[in-house]
Amino acid sequence: MKVILEKAKEGVGLVKIVGRIDGSNEERFKKTFSSFLEEYNRFVFDCGELEYIDSSGLGAILSCLKNATKQDGDVYIANIQAKPRMLFEITRAYKIFEIFDDVQSAIDSFED
Repeated sequence: MKVILEKAKEGVGLVKIVGRIDGSNEERFKKTFSSFLEEYNRFVFDCGELEYIDSSGLGAILSCLKNATKQDGDVYIANIQAKPRMLFEITRAYKIFEIFDDVQSAIDSFED
């Protein structure tokens, strides 16, 4: 798993997730995200290169959302591929997150 933070626009961090989020790396993912909260409170998770996510990984992403909302922020999901999308559909996590087909739409949806 690789997690890369970039500035999407003022006050919004773009988090690119590459590889897998599962039980073997969920704690590292949450710890990495916590460091991002020092700079931003609104995020777009670019899942275009997220190959696999299990229930532990989904729990980690939910934890990120919880921590962002504690700081009056939010986490949007964008560009999610077919296999990871299935987990969001089966668990109905799509009801919790704002999910966008592309990264730019997600970034633009955050008001300045």
